[in-house]
Amino acid sequence: MASATTIGHTTYGKTKSGDEVLLYTFTNRNGMVMKVINFGAAITSINVPNAKGRLTDVVLGFDSIEGYESNPPYFGVTVGRVANRTEGGKFIIAGETYQLSINDSPRANHLHGGFKGFSKVVWKSEIKDDKVVLTYVSPDGEEGYPGQLTTHCTYQLTDDNAVVINFNATTTKSTPVNMCNHSYFNLSGKEKSSISDHSLMINADAYTPVKENLIPTGVLCPVQDTLFDFRHPVVIGDRLDDVGGFDHNFCLNSKQLSDCAARISHPSGLTMEVYTTKPGLQFYSANFLDGMVEGKNKLYYEKHGGLCLETQNYPNAVNVPTFPEVVLHPGQVYAHTTIFKFLSN
Repeated sequence: MASATTIGHTTYGKTKSGDEVLLYTFTNRNGMVMKVINFGAAITSINVPNAKGRLTDVVLGFDSIEGYESNPPYFGVTVGRVANRTEGGKFIIAGETYQLSINDSPRANHLHGGFKGFSKVVWKSEIKDDKVVLTYVSPDGEEGYPGQLTTHCTYQLTDDNAVVINFNATTTKSTPVNMCNHSYFNLSGKEKSSISDHSLMINADAYTPVKENLIPTGVLCPVQDTLFDFRHPVVIGDRLDDVGGFDHNFCLNSKQLSDCAARISHPSGLTMEVYTTKPGLQFYSANFLDGMVEGKNKLYYEKHGGLCLETQNYPNAVNVPTFPEVVLHPGQVYAHTTIFKFLSN
């Protein structure tokens, strides 16, 4: 995807430990603007022009670095080494048992890389042509993971209003890797609005049901004749009360990057399509937002105030042999592309 996007950068602030955080601003020829910081390799805003050219910020987030340093909902950040939940924080590789940090209470799981995952560090960053490349070297043993993992996250904004995210990583020891971007979307652009009026399509014939601790049972269940059938557009609010909120992985039918994995639309005419090279997509309807997190413009985000479409491997895959492989070995390269493409009418 060729792009004539311009990129500028400025200081965003300093962390509590005094590290400078940089803000990168992408602007394409349509006037679409994306902002990224190198703390947590996070997307802080995506302003998309509607049919009348008016910009709409479609992601939840904060106004300052202080918010991103705390950030219990993981707004906009890159999560890793392993996104989602690892049951009990344990796994076995080549006969050796590893214990990760436990930061998902009260369920006693490891979540999104632990207490100091990729979302809690300052990444090295640089502009390369029409991209921003962020780099983080995770040391051997960080949060319990084996091996030194050298990781790159690359952001690009194209002139057809697509946000392209590329992850890659190499390791010195065999280790699970499953990174993703954790942006919360609300296409209304209204901070106090629910995603109940959004329509959602997920190109998946099966999903992974979960136990009480939100860990998949290990079985793939057909979506046919269930509340998890999003193969045709469904108004999310029609399902929320019956399910009690979504936080489930869907097993994508898409086999290549050009296949649409998911699509969300808002009555205003704004649509976002999702493309990915990964086999799974976690649909999370912001069930744990509770009106206690102060976001942009000093407003508090309510339950179901946004939604995440996290492209990744299946949750807890390191402990389920039938799930797609999640362990990266020395000499291999982890590669993962996700595209969020915006359309308006």
